[in-house]
Amino acid sequence: MIKSSQESSHRSPALGSRPPSTSSAGGTIVVVAETVGLVLAAGAGSRYGMPKILVPGWLARAVGALREGGCSAVGVVTGAARPPHLAGVDVIHCAGWERGIGASLRAGLTAVGDGAARVVVHVVDCPDVGPEVVDRVLTVAGDRLARAVFDTRPGHPVVLPRLYLAPLLAALTDVDGAGPYLREHAYLAVECGDLASGRDIDIPPVGAVHRPHDATAVAQSDVEGDERRA
Repeated sequence: MIKSSQESSHRSPALGSRPPSTSSAGGTIVVVAETVGLVLAAGAGSRYGMPKILVPGWLARAVGALREGGCSAVGVVTGAARPPHLAGVDVIHCAGWERGIGASLRAGLTAVGDGAARVVVHVVDCPDVGPEVVDRVLTVAGDRLARAVFDTRPGHPVVLPRLYLAPLLAALTDVDGAGPYLREHAYLAVECGDLASGRDIDIPPVGAVHRPHDATAVAQSDVEGDERRA
């Protein structure tokens, strides 16, 4: 279930097996799904030189990895920039994105609510993580708290069963993502180093010139929500 939250001010039609219900501001958009994917993509990308959500191909890859990897619905948390419409994706705008990764994650999880059996958290700046990684983590995790690791290094996606959502929300700070909570709880590490590097990209490759996708709104800020800490 993806529904509106206090952080959310703009929404696009949501994924689902039936048309979503919509209403005016403050209403809800409901998606009934066993597994909901969230792409955290609210940061300004100050080190990269542009919001990473606007790097051509990255958002589509992240959404595709979740969708093809087993998620019944996918939401994208935006902040510094809002990308052009992406069909079948619920856009959750985090008005306080500049406060940090925790604010973005809180906005996404609050929007999902308690209607999903589990939430799969991914980030927009790990473009080599594909559906094979998501599928493996989901298959191994079942109803357990889990995350992908790459040659033992923690990465994404992170699988959050419904049981853990409320405690995680209560523990979140604006600055940190789910990392501190995961370190304090026993989670299943699913090795995926044979499928991807899982590395987040903070700076563009030498010589690379990116032409960002047009955005409907871009915040002027040098503060980046560090999506790596989810």
